[in-house]
Amino acid sequence: MPNRYTMTDDEKYYFDLRGYLIVRGALSDREVSLGNEAIDRHASGMRERPPGLGGTSSVLSTPTGRLELSGMLGWPEPDRTLFRRLLIHPVVVSRLNELCGPGFRLDHGPGLIGGNKGAEGFTLHGGGEPFSHANWYRVQNGRIRCRGITVAWQFTDCGPGDGGFAVVPGSHKSEFEAPVDLRSVENPEDLVVQPVMKAGDVLFFAETATHGTLPWKAEHQRRSVLYKYASRGAARAVGRRYTPESRYGDWVKDLTPEQHSLLYGPGYHSGASHRANLGSDGKKVWLVDG
Repeated sequence: MPNRYTMTDDEKYYFDLRGYLIVRGALSDREVSLGNEAIDRHASGMRERPPGLGGTSSVLSTPTGRLELSGMLGWPEPDRTLFRRLLIHPVVVSRLNELCGPGFRLDHGPGLIGGNKGAEGFTLHGGGEPFSHANWYRVQNGRIRCRGITVAWQFTDCGPGDGGFAVVPGSHKSEFEAPVDLRSVENPEDLVVQPVMKAGDVLFFAETATHGTLPWKAEHQRRSVLYKYASRGAARAVGRRYTPESRYGDWVKDLTPEQHSLLYGPGYHSGASHRANLGSDGKKVWLVDG
């Protein structure tokens, strides 16, 4: 019987082929129960996100938003114990060392993504094209280097046709941008897969894969807790010390806009409108939006 705490050559092949990997039964029934009990005790902090993630898709959009809950690592004892253990679970560490490389880090999360019956889907996003500085994927000399990986622990079953996580297998290596009607799942051409998972399974997927969510159709509540990891040199979200002022102090206010723009912290996935790049003609330097 293979050791679940060691990534096998077969798993490397499957991940490279599909862009995602499921490790079955990573959590015991008792651990699943402990996690759900902790979530239940903090359910008052769960919020329903306003609908809109499905865009204008006739397949993905519904009047009901998905459920979100965060803060697990800071919950009081004993509720935080399991989620802190999942952060560095051997199943995770062994595979992220292979997929992200030594020195991987938690970029953001964890957070629960859930939904009651009827919760909307999420337009498929990500893909090998256009290129992402935060999430690129490469294999060289037999070593995978995936710059951004999400690890999703399942706390309820996700059966055939239930909805939830969906992916276009192999899209993490695509060199062409995904068609609009594929992202909306209005013309999926049998390319969109909804993996079947049981409570206690854990899903690894490359953020470069074209992925999203299908509307939740099961009678029970969807519960998936996501940890967003990145390789050592990557940053996918903005931390508290992102702005030049927070990193260096008020003296940066005396800098020119061009100088100031170089002192932001890392974070391609920031969505910050004030973050700019620099342009130059060899004589002068200026700010370029985007």
